Amino acid sequence: MKPYRYFVLILISFFYQQFCFSQTSMKAKNLLDEVSEKMNSYDNFKFQFKYILENSKEDIRQETEGEITVSGEKYKLNFDDAIQLFDGKNLYTIIPENEEIMISKPEEDNDIIINPTDLIKFYNTGYDFHWDIIQYVNKVPIQYVKLIPADENPDITYLLLGINMKTKNIYRLIEIGQQNTTTTLTLTSIITNQVISDDFFKFHEKNYPSFYIN
Repeated sequence: MKPYRYFVLILISFFYQQFCFSQTSMKAKNLLDEVSEKMNSYDNFKFQFKYILENSKEDIRQETEGEITVSGEKYKLNFDDAIQLFDGKNLYTIIPENEEIMISKPEEDNDIIINPTDLIKFYNTGYDFHWDIIQYVNKVPIQYVKLIPADENPDITYLLLGINMKTKNIYRLIEIGQQNTTTTLTLTSIITNQVISDDFFKFHEKNYPSFYIN
């Protein structure tokens, strides 16, 4: 599940990012700043997404749907037949099929932290930003910004971030990998500033009486 989670967190990191630029287009910078400012204004957000992994060389195509709710550093992720719940202290990975629950600390699994400060450190490692193509989805303009690693990256050739130009929300993130792999994450629904109950991000052991807890 880690590759999927990693990709989702790349997307979330844009919501908190204060961008660092080297060679870049000012149009791209201004657009990303606008998106970042808007996302930072939300108290919380929930998005549903579709994740597609393709490798033409290996004839692989995997498609999965999921959703995540984030409030501050807390989050709940439903994805890949599992639930991940981070209450600000512990990460709970709940796998119903195996009736298993794994509990860990953020420092034990460094790709699951959604603390905004940590995300900035995690993602802000140096990218060149370029204004790219515009596409229309149901007559809505989607403007893409191309992100190229400033230093050689063994995994990523470049990223394409699609912005809905009407709402200034992120619509799609595409990662072009070094091994003929294309990963696409499309946001199918975004809900912001919900009323969230106090125990939404709390783990209740009594709800899983037959589960093995590790």
